Amino acid sequence: MSSFSSAFSVIDSHTAGHPTRVILSGVPKLSGSSVREKRDHFRQHLDHLRSALLHEPRGHAAMVGLVPVASEVADYGAFFISSYVYLDMCGHGTIGFARTLAFTGQISFETGDSFTLETPAGIVTVHLNWNEDGSLDRVRIANVPSYVGLEQLSVAVEGVGKVDAAIVYAGMWYALVDAASLGLKLVPDSASALMQLGARIKGAIKAATQGMPLFAGATAPSVLFYDADSENSATHFLVLESNKFDRSPCGTGTSARLTYLLQKGLIGPDQTYHARNILGIPFEARLQGRAQVEGRDAMIVEIEGAAFITSTQTIYFEKSDPLSQGFLCR
Repeated sequence: MSSFSSAFSVIDSHTAGHPTRVILSGVPKLSGSSVREKRDHFRQHLDHLRSALLHEPRGHAAMVGLVPVASEVADYGAFFISSYVYLDMCGHGTIGFARTLAFTGQISFETGDSFTLETPAGIVTVHLNWNEDGSLDRVRIANVPSYVGLEQLSVAVEGVGKVDAAIVYAGMWYALVDAASLGLKLVPDSASALMQLGARIKGAIKAATQGMPLFAGATAPSVLFYDADSENSATHFLVLESNKFDRSPCGTGTSARLTYLLQKGLIGPDQTYHARNILGIPFEARLQGRAQVEGRDAMIVEIEGAAFITSTQTIYFEKSDPLSQGFLCR
């Protein structure tokens, strides 16, 4: 007879191919009045659960988890965990959370067409498009304010030479890199090579921005390769680590790209931006409004996409399991 040390109830979904694991039970009570404070309590005292629940053999390098918590200022609260870092905001994960709430009946056509969600980056509004049969079709997120940090940063990358990037905040920091300028093709067969190159670029950007007050305490910008086929349409490939890329077009990354295009006047404020992943699945983004963040002009961008339930499960940890803490191999 098996002896278990703990069990966690989870629901998995994917948004344009990228997973979201909503952890419904098993996480101890977290201290703090805000979602950010509860996230920080989890990080300081329960980080072992992140690797246990997301890493192999129960997950993989690309797994993203979402921990729902109570909010004092919004309808719902949640923070995001990933295989390597904590995310202040996650667009695909928020879409996955909405789909999970609909799947469990916590939201429905009768409860309304929107809700607010407190994240560590701030409060976002989640709009719901319902089908006639009452099922959830698509989700639109009014993201936290996005702004351009550096219009151009040039770094030297071994084996490539000079790489130019724009550094944009959209709940997380992103380095926007034109794939065509480097002769790159954003296709599934190039994923491994793109991850290796993107990781080298990310390392160079981290070194170049270290010490800049703008990035103090922030996670290093992830590299979003884009290949534009028109002013308002592009393929995205977001490199997170040398063994991890975002399977979706990246919700917050799409917000960052549209913000840059708007600030540079390369796209009109009434235009819809179409971002595809390497599988051809799209996100759409639109300008909803404008804001100021510490004296900087910022954009409120809406990101639209769809998520799909993949499984409901109970994750168990046997007391004798030598791999209960999880593992990752690069």
